[in-house]
Amino acid sequence: MSEFQFTHGIEPEFEQARDEIVKSLTESKLFEKEPELKKCLPVITEPERVISFRVTWEDDKGNCRVNRGYRVQFNSAIGPYKGGLRFHPTVNLSILKFLSFEQIFKNALTGLPIGGGKGGSDFDPHDKSDNEIRRFCQAFMTELHRHIGADIDVPAGDIGVGGREVGFLYGAYKRLQQKRDFGVLTGKDTHFGLSGSFIRPEATGYGLIYFVLNMLTYLGQDIKGKYCAVSGSGNVAQFAAQKLINLGAIVLSLSDSRGALIVKDPSKPFTNEDIAMIADLKVKKGSLEEIKDDRFTWLPGERPWKHLPKVDIALPCATQNENDADDVEALHKAGCFIIAEGSNMGSTDAAVQKMESLRVAYNESVKSGKPILPLWYAPGKASNAGGVAVSALEMAQNSQRMTWTPARVDEELNNIMTNIFNESVDNSATYTHEDLGSVVKSSSQKADSTVSALPSLVQGANITGFLKVANAMKIHGDWW
Repeated sequence: MSEFQFTHGIEPEFEQARDEIVKSLTESKLFEKEPELKKCLPVITEPERVISFRVTWEDDKGNCRVNRGYRVQFNSAIGPYKGGLRFHPTVNLSILKFLSFEQIFKNALTGLPIGGGKGGSDFDPHDKSDNEIRRFCQAFMTELHRHIGADIDVPAGDIGVGGREVGFLYGAYKRLQQKRDFGVLTGKDTHFGLSGSFIRPEATGYGLIYFVLNMLTYLGQDIKGKYCAVSGSGNVAQFAAQKLINLGAIVLSLSDSRGALIVKDPSKPFTNEDIAMIADLKVKKGSLEEIKDDRFTWLPGERPWKHLPKVDIALPCATQNENDADDVEALHKAGCFIIAEGSNMGSTDAAVQKMESLRVAYNESVKSGKPILPLWYAPGKASNAGGVAVSALEMAQNSQRMTWTPARVDEELNNIMTNIFNESVDNSATYTHEDLGSVVKSSSQKADSTVSALPSLVQGANITGFLKVANAMKIHGDWW
């Protein structure tokens, strides 16, 4: 990586995301087979544009308040910049650059014409009134509206920005621009002619489970009866848990910033009624610690990973770097064989290295004829791409002035997640140095004795996304 003269220690989250991509590419056969593509790396790792601005707004007491607003327009080679807006006190340029950099490849993986971007503010909506949130959204859009449009940059929601906030933002945009440009924001309401898409709130959580289903099919297994640990309790975690429950899986945990809520007895797991109650609680800005139910144990300040005696599948759905190497070790000892991210960069670099080493150890054990418990990891840019995929489908519906049925959107989402899985497997088999033996390259083919090894979904996803974007950039003359 040193030959590219990248800086380190300034923007740690972005550097982690960048270095993971570079490592995947340089340790594969990609630059051996296509050496010209190496020239793209210094270009693709710099954002096309970074916009920073002041947001002044009035609180309920009439005081003038100030926050920082950002929009990172990282790459538009495949289509308009696309990515969410995050309102959270931890927001800074490093985090938004990491998110928008990941978004480039995640969006490319969907196969839809969207580039990568991200934005937000260090505004904290948690302790604000509805009127304060409305006034902040209007003030934020006062600057942002100059830089976005259906064919330029299409923001959506993220942490702290749900359907209500998107509505406030769109209303401000419409007044400022004096036009109804439906395609400028996604995640809009489906009511009152606001041209949102069905399945958009559910998309990231549902898409995560569709990706996991492909992993299980590849392994010749079924989701029913699997013990599933889920972190987070926001939009992604709620709908991932709901889909798991509906498919017959056993949800063992949820969490929030204050701690983890874990079932005492797997025979009494989370139910759809529990998820609905938690959704209502989160709308009221409550915490899981308020839930008083003898079925659950509340662990203040903890994540669920080290506190479950038996786990098959772990799904980090909260925030970045929530899964570390010691968490991976504890999960694997509890029987976990799949970790798939619903959050962006949900695992630390040390955790990724641990998961990949366990996957390689499993592959070696298969070759020796004495297979051990596998650990197969799906990175967020692949497994949580469902949200932006349906956002792109919302853009398509807006262009057509049509609203597709929930069933159609759900089918498209499922197909997109299956294609991402298949392409990641194919490119891992094609470009990595590992001898994978006879690899099943399609989730439609039931795994059997011909499967001798597990491909790296990290390298496979990174290579797939990079190939699509780098080749488009070459055609545009962005590098030569």
